[in-house]
Amino acid sequence: MEVKEFTWAWKDLQVSWNIAVPRKTLAPTATVLIHGFGASKEHWRHNQLVLAENSPCYAIDLIGFGESSQPKANLIDEEISNGEFTYCFENWASQVNDFCQEVIDGPVILVGNSIGGVISLRAAQLLKDACKGVVLIDCAQRRMDDKRLSIQPKWMQLSRPWLKNLVRQRWLSQSLFRNAAAPSVIKKVLKQAYPSGANIDDHLINLLHKPSQRPGAAEAFRGFINLFDDYLAPDLMKDLKIPVDLIWGEKDPWESVEEANNWFSSISCIRSIQIIPGAGHCPHDESPNEVNAALKQMLQQAL
Repeated sequence: MEVKEFTWAWKDLQVSWNIAVPRKTLAPTATVLIHGFGASKEHWRHNQLVLAENSPCYAIDLIGFGESSQPKANLIDEEISNGEFTYCFENWASQVNDFCQEVIDGPVILVGNSIGGVISLRAAQLLKDACKGVVLIDCAQRRMDDKRLSIQPKWMQLSRPWLKNLVRQRWLSQSLFRNAAAPSVIKKVLKQAYPSGANIDDHLINLLHKPSQRPGAAEAFRGFINLFDDYLAPDLMKDLKIPVDLIWGEKDPWESVEEANNWFSSISCIRSIQIIPGAGHCPHDESPNEVNAALKQMLQQAL
């Protein structure tokens, strides 16, 4: 079995994607893997071939990341010009929806890590009956969203207008991005995200660093850090009729496992939660054996 690479034209942009196909008879439902912020389809390096043992498994680079187009960022309240892109959950979800409709053209299960989880939920709404289920891996909880401002410290509430104005400035976002994209900084962040230290290797650092060196890489960063009022996962799940399964790293430093457990106990569409001991924000890459076993069990119910 091998992973085959392709490019798909979408709204005057280029989307990079790949597929691993099982050797045996294909199951009718495909799996689509959606990466988190700053990552790419390659972040599923330890999962895709395993998941493809039972059904076709696709991975896609969101616009702004990996090998997909990196157009200039247009903020939601800015006048848009030709060739610009508004980096937001609605547009990324539209990309996933159109990909599933035009390229796959069949039933799918969406698997998303971090912001890929929020994107998966919104894409599931757009896909309607074509989406048979969603698996969220350490889904972004988006505590900095305006709709959650009341839970933030008072100083953060008061400084929000100043912060919003500051991060709009392209000179600042580009400076912040250049610093964040340095290999030494990437490695430091990975040590936070992967508390066990497992699988932090040169390949991982390179797959995160390489796309950041492309000319338009800073634009997705500018768009993302200006998303102060966008979708929240619990709101997207309120009326969702398809099953949602959760996989969560026990020691995720950014997305609280306690809140994930609250989602499980209070949101009716969530069918199960699997906590991965010792893992952090990206358990699919840090603890792939445990996550692959959980994923295969979850996916099998919808294939």
